[in-house]
Amino acid sequence: MKKILLIGLIAALIAVFFAFDLNQYLTLDSLKNSQDQLAQFRDQSPVITAAVFFLIYVAVTALSLPGATIMTLAIGAVYGLLEGLILVSFASTLGATLAFLMARFVLRDSVQQRFGDRLSAFNQGVEREGAFYLFTLRLVPVFPFFLINLLMGLTPLKARTFYWVSQIGMLPGTLVYVNAGTQLGQLDSLSGIVSPQILLSFALLGVFPLIAKKIVAVVKKRRVYKGFNKPAKFDRNLIVIGGGAAGLVSAYIAAAVKAKVTLVEANKMGGDCLNYGCVPSKALIKSAKVAEQMRHADRYGLEAATPAFSFKKVMQRIHDVIATIEPHDSVERYTGLGVEVLQGYAKIIDPWTVEIQLNDGGSQRLTARSIVIAAGAKPIVPDISGLEQVGYLTSDTLWEQLAKEDEIPKRMVLLGGGPIGCELAQSFARLGSDVIQVERNERVMMREDPEVSELAADALRKSGVRLMTGYEAVRCELSGDGELLDDDVDGEKRLIVKNSAGIEEVIEFDHLICAVGRTARLTGYGLEELGIQTDRTVVTNEYLETLYPNIYAAGDVAGPYQFTHTAAHQAWYAAVNALFGEWKAFKADYSVIPWTTFIDPEVARVGLSETEARERGIAFEVTRYGIDDLDRAIADSSNEGFVKVLTVPGKDKILGVTIVGTHAGDLLAEYVLAMKHGLGLNKILGTIHTYPTLAEANKFAAGEWKKAHAPEKLLAWVEKYHRWKRG
Repeated sequence: MKKILLIGLIAALIAVFFAFDLNQYLTLDSLKNSQDQLAQFRDQSPVITAAVFFLIYVAVTALSLPGATIMTLAIGAVYGLLEGLILVSFASTLGATLAFLMARFVLRDSVQQRFGDRLSAFNQGVEREGAFYLFTLRLVPVFPFFLINLLMGLTPLKARTFYWVSQIGMLPGTLVYVNAGTQLGQLDSLSGIVSPQILLSFALLGVFPLIAKKIVAVVKKRRVYKGFNKPAKFDRNLIVIGGGAAGLVSAYIAAAVKAKVTLVEANKMGGDCLNYGCVPSKALIKSAKVAEQMRHADRYGLEAATPAFSFKKVMQRIHDVIATIEPHDSVERYTGLGVEVLQGYAKIIDPWTVEIQLNDGGSQRLTARSIVIAAGAKPIVPDISGLEQVGYLTSDTLWEQLAKEDEIPKRMVLLGGGPIGCELAQSFARLGSDVIQVERNERVMMREDPEVSELAADALRKSGVRLMTGYEAVRCELSGDGELLDDDVDGEKRLIVKNSAGIEEVIEFDHLICAVGRTARLTGYGLEELGIQTDRTVVTNEYLETLYPNIYAAGDVAGPYQFTHTAAHQAWYAAVNALFGEWKAFKADYSVIPWTTFIDPEVARVGLSETEARERGIAFEVTRYGIDDLDRAIADSSNEGFVKVLTVPGKDKILGVTIVGTHAGDLLAEYVLAMKHGLGLNKILGTIHTYPTLAEANKFAAGEWKKAHAPEKLLAWVEKYHRWKRG
């Protein structure tokens, strides 16, 4: 109601202005004819005349009415340069701020709600450098000031920032027009006020902030590098620290564009994904799934059977899979691509120098114009009393340790209810371990919607996992009397957990796996000595630059996501900016990041979940299609799960997608493509999908949205048309 009243008041004032032809008083001829009379008013009542001028000026600018230029000339003619400049400066700024506030009150919420996703990057830019943008625009009178007032009102720019920047930014233009008013008798037209020379001066003035920004950047850069001696020549164009996904892609790109690049890796090429994460875990998941299918072969009309297998062979298969993929990331391959690979530990000595302690002895120092830190992450080991004494495994160590065992561990405790914990818990349970999964939160997979967490929990329980959510690990013991005995190697291994009510429970185990998350590798690379800021990850700007503009970070060590595909995505930005950033730099784009948890059924997501949308106050509609209705899923006896799509209300624009079901990670790719390139559900619905495939679920989900948005009124008329056609 308040908005309606304000809009009505503004409309009424504008209507009065034009209805009574008040704009006739705001012309150059009218001003020249009344100049003497205005001077008399000033002499007779100086305060009242100034107040009237001030209020009229504020009203004209606040309502975006034509005539501000004439008002400026009039004040210059009546009060002279100094007094006129002060009067106009404050009146114009106050009026502009009122226009800014009115646009914000009336329009901003609806504009941001409707176009918020498209404006997010612009809003972030305004929050960071809004004052700079506004100042640049204010310096150039070519940009209509009333339009600037209205548009800035739609942004997150603070009102006080808008006021003081406008006050300063409009001064040069105000000075020109007020000064022209002091020479009113010599003016024949408004075009005579701003000559081509004046316009050129304003244009140069508008460019000045951009030049100043560059100068400030150069000064900051010199200050950052103060105390370091930059080499006159460099051994390399780029040095990459870390041979995981981010490091490999960075080095590959550099070599592809013929840069001289050195890649330094202390351990195994391929990083965590190949050796400890994605590859071995998926190999384990496949073996466990086959065992589960054998156990439930009756679902397919076959005889169910208890799978008989050698755990040693299962683990050997995992290592064989790693060995088969290993050449893709090998030293030999990258050397053949033109990358120099050094195996050792790298430490940044100064912004251009890296010292490598080689694995085979000795050391080497190299200089490079740019450096990419791609050191990856390592498992988090929780601070639990007695944990070191009882021994534990992590996602990094379990593959080597369990490969030495002849039988699968009988009793296994798994700490953590995230993706890694859930994947490992389900797999070992399906292979025959008695698995207890402990999660301190009230549900597993907390990043997903509650219904997804519940489906994941049900899947884990069906696989034989005992879930203990809402429990916190308190301590570990090796003996039955509650005392930790370091020399009691034959003692029973126990984990004591406590629920929210403070009640403790004892869990006996053979192996304990810590899967509570991963943390960036930040020590040993010289970051502390160089003052490079870290906060769980290496702190970078949007270009992936650290404190030093020539040192970049990418992958798990940089965050915000710990996915192999995101690390490779970041690596492109880091490498290209490192090699060509002085000419053109690119901001890392995280707008469409997919991920999948490879439990059975899989959980895949891109964009917003329902929970996130509500927390961020983003309006959305939900479209849902149950995979239990999909022909191919029914034929495969895998008809569980759903496709859930969040869209802009009334539109087919996709905000986020969650898929639960067999091959959900593969099905998600269609939505990732659609979101990346701005395609809506109508485009997916209009795409031919092979029958019978699981991918039809995407089309049917789009069909559900279409049915919910059918033009009922139009269809009613169409029905009448067909009735008429039948006679």
